[in-house]
Amino acid sequence: MKLFDCTLYYDEDLILETRLNILNDYFDKFIICEAAFSHSGRKKKLNFDINKFPKFKNKIIYISVNNEPNDIIYEDSKKKIESPDHYRYNAVKRIAHQRNKLLDAVNSVSDSDDYIFYSDNDEIPNMTSFEKSKKNKIIIFEQDLFYYKFNLYCNRIKWYGTRAIKKKDLIDFEWLRQIKPKKYPFFRLDTFLKKDRYIDVKIIKNGGWHFTRVISPEEIHLKELDAEHHDEYRASKKGPEKIRDLIKRRVIDHDHLADSKSDKYNKEFELEQHDLSKLPEFIVSNKEKYKDFLDLD
Repeated sequence: MKLFDCTLYYDEDLILETRLNILNDYFDKFIICEAAFSHSGRKKKLNFDINKFPKFKNKIIYISVNNEPNDIIYEDSKKKIESPDHYRYNAVKRIAHQRNKLLDAVNSVSDSDDYIFYSDNDEIPNMTSFEKSKKNKIIIFEQDLFYYKFNLYCNRIKWYGTRAIKKKDLIDFEWLRQIKPKKYPFFRLDTFLKKDRYIDVKIIKNGGWHFTRVISPEEIHLKELDAEHHDEYRASKKGPEKIRDLIKRRVIDHDHLADSKSDKYNKEFELEQHDLSKLPEFIVSNKEKYKDFLDLD
């Protein structure tokens, strides 16, 4: 039985380097997919350079997506202009299209009993409890959420990022990503009718780390302009200086618990400065290298 780590890539080399080093002892292959279009629909160059990761050359399988999904909605199809009403729908379709492209690599290299893991690049599973969870069909990792720095912790929510399943049970990656992080009782009839609710689910507590926005303020700004929620970010009128101020004050202004129709940027929430002992050993051992992305004051 082999383990395959599958993820998406945009241009975040620091996080990818961290991910590969933390997970290297557990996984047989790393499958990385990059798209030639951002989630906002902007045409972009392919940024991945395997020569930046020489230690993992023999383990990395890199694939690219060079086309848009077929079901993008355009206000003007000839000029490929989108309406604001469809920004989010189209972004979600682009992400799903990129995720499902990972199947091309998985189908060519894995056996039916191999384990397939999916995470976004900044969601890193803690693998110490995985062996005990193999009896379950679907495995979801409950992860701690960190912002801006590796040790600035957001205590408002747990993050259910990484998912794992045997190849023979995998429908596609978007399906895996959308499964509800909850084990439903056997008498719930909706588990037979809906494709996102299941009985045979294991939630792994202390399941890892979601290191979001661990890049410079300028890079955060550019990435937000192209991300899934680019419409909300543009409406917030934020920029690098505002982001720099938030980092300095150790706060976020994004409300993860807000209703989907509410303004998610109208409140601030404090981040906790965590001791490094809660971080992966690789980061702790290389704290001098990553000092710009650790809050040590």
